[in-house]
Amino acid sequence: MSQPKEIVASALEATVRIGILVLLVAWCFSIVRPFFIPIAWGMIIAVSAHPGYLRLRYLLGGRSALAAATLATLGLVLLMVPALLLSATLLEAAQWLAQGLEAGTLAVPPPPAAVRDWPLLGEGLSNLWAQASGNLAATLESLAPQLKSVGGWLLSTAAGAGFGLLQFIIAIIIAGVFLAHAEASGVLACTLAVRLAGERGADFARLAEATVRSVTRGILGVALIQSLLAGIGFMVMGIPGAGLWALLCLLLSTVQVGIFPITLPILVYVLATADTVSAVLFVIYILFVGTIDNVLKPILLGRGVGVPMAVIFIGAIGGFITSGIIGLFVGAVVLVLGYKLFLAWLHEDVTGSASANAPAHPDAPPSVS
Repeated sequence: MSQPKEIVASALEATVRIGILVLLVAWCFSIVRPFFIPIAWGMIIAVSAHPGYLRLRYLLGGRSALAAATLATLGLVLLMVPALLLSATLLEAAQWLAQGLEAGTLAVPPPPAAVRDWPLLGEGLSNLWAQASGNLAATLESLAPQLKSVGGWLLSTAAGAGFGLLQFIIAIIIAGVFLAHAEASGVLACTLAVRLAGERGADFARLAEATVRSVTRGILGVALIQSLLAGIGFMVMGIPGAGLWALLCLLLSTVQVGIFPITLPILVYVLATADTVSAVLFVIYILFVGTIDNVLKPILLGRGVGVPMAVIFIGAIGGFITSGIIGLFVGAVVLVLGYKLFLAWLHEDVTGSASANAPAHPDAPPSVS
């Protein structure tokens, strides 16, 4: 009778301990949860910037804290300056639009005659354009429900963008802390990976690091290049709100939609307003910028990672669909690790079967069971 009682007591004690442990983990997660996204972004930024950090630390005579603080400051400047310029541009445009509507000085030029000949949308667009040119206030009043919904969407988007900007500021600061303690962070990551995956854990940790850098170069890097080139073209052609359109190009290129949904209306505007030579050159330039990712991605995506580029690309896009922007990295890392684990399991299974069926001597016949 004493043995069952001891078993029940041991099981009850183990249950209580596990329950307390689960409660503690859940409590810790609830405390850290608001900082999860900034911490994850900080890790991604630190991993991506680590090669540059090493070069800068070497130039600064091995001063880790100074190199990390310099990179963090540079990151904050690169983030804040475009955001402030874009905010100032949008604010000025809103003030100009409000003052023009209030004073009645805002006028829309009549549509070019060629607009009516455009397929599908030409006639409707030309009529709406002509109505706005004749009586802008009445046109805006007739479009009030649509403008109200668009305005609400813009306000919510601006609030989300502001919160995202704050998260990125925190993430850059966290990345600077990680870089200042890069060696200790690397040892901790490798130790955790070994505890989770055994002897192969260190290899998987290095593979995850290489995957993050590959996604940074192949997706974010290409998106940044495309948006910068598109923004330069917009400014050269004098497109109103060039910074806003360049930012939208960056977002759409990051999510792999491409810049053409933004550039096609701009091309229509340029073809309708600019001279023929400038318009043709701008069309050629935008076609080049919009298709340059087909050349850059095969070069940058998957570089330094011993897996097919398609695995990284599918993981990044699938991760984005399920988890947003941060899923670009998480999805790619998870799918690459899963792919390598599958190959390791497949190889070990084939090797184990082959060694089990191999004869003991090259000249000995195989055993018959």
